[in-house]
Amino acid sequence: MSNTSTELKLKGSWNETKGKLKQKWGFLTDNDLAVQEGRYDEVVGKIQKKTGESKEAIISYIQSI
Repeated sequence: MSNTSTELKLKGSWNETKGKLKQKWGFLTDNDLAVQEGRYDEVVGKIQKKTGESKEAIISYIQSI
């Protein structure tokens, strides 16, 4: 899947995806996962900053949900 596919997946089922991200990384807050329309790359960046995970690992996890 490309980043565009990840973005579409985030758009389509964001509440479910957000819940699963919070399950995996329990310290993420709703503010960390707040998305402005079309700014999904910023959410991945916030997750990356808080978790220390690579961007690729985060995207891979999102795609596996």
